[in-house]
Amino acid sequence: MKKPVLVLALLLFSMTLVIAQEANKQVAPVTTTAAANPNAADISFTKTVHDYGTMFVGGDGNCEFEFTNTGKEPLILSSVKSSCGCTVPSWPREPIMPGKKEVIKVKYDTGRIGPINKTITVMSNGKNSPVVLKITGNIIKKVEESTVPEKSLNTGATPTAK
Repeated sequence: MKKPVLVLALLLFSMTLVIAQEANKQVAPVTTTAAANPNAADISFTKTVHDYGTMFVGGDGNCEFEFTNTGKEPLILSSVKSSCGCTVPSWPREPIMPGKKEVIKVKYDTGRIGPINKTITVMSNGKNSPVVLKITGNIIKKVEESTVPEKSLNTGATPTAK
């Protein structure tokens, strides 16, 4: 008696999944208000990748990403998030008027040895939101000078003849 009940329950569960998928296909695609508005704000960066190159541990991990509001309405950055806690972005909280330039400042913790490959995601009311910024580079340990002792010369000794 248990097997027919189990088969029936499995069949009903499968039919529910199929019906849910069919209902999901019929939902109209959602369009954002920024994409539908031709006058919406638009964020344009001068660069989207910053390469630190090779740095030593404790080096300067600061960089800036300059951007312009190329739209016709004020640009509002709702959030700027990094892919890791070692990267800390700071951004303007007030609306950026059309044609105005601003910067997003990024501080990377250079106390970590190895390659840098992090992203910063910028969410805004712009047409092209979200924008992903990247930082790359490599951090190496500072090579310490060799501590080989110098050979001491005894200047008070006289040479011996053989």
